[in-house]
Amino acid sequence: MLISLPAALDAQLQRDAGMSHYEYQVLALLSSVADRTSYMTEIAAGTNGSPSRLSHVVARLERRGWVARSSDPDNGRFTRATLTEAGWDKLVESAPGHVAAVREYVFDQLSATQVRQLARIARAIKDGATH
Repeated sequence: MLISLPAALDAQLQRDAGMSHYEYQVLALLSSVADRTSYMTEIAAGTNGSPSRLSHVVARLERRGWVARSSDPDNGRFTRATLTEAGWDKLVESAPGHVAAVREYVFDQLSATQVRQLARIARAIKDGATH
């Protein structure tokens, strides 16, 4: 499951939206923060990606016009990324297909009881992994 589900979600996004699952995560994270702007270090932490991987991904997103990078005006050593209007539009366009894929691959396979159990199991695993 830990290999097949991410691969299936990545394949769906590549096919339907022309982006990787990690690229989608970056756009989604930026869409959820104030001014759609965040420090690169915070994005890397929030997406569980290395700074190097994130830098390469953001460069691709910049070339597509979905993200813009800038130096922090208060401290030029820090780089920020901002979700552009085109990036927002791409995320809005891509989200329904991605949500449908998650529903199909995960939730449609489970009973209501299993979904509740999954939520408890996922919380326990997350808590264990963050210690």
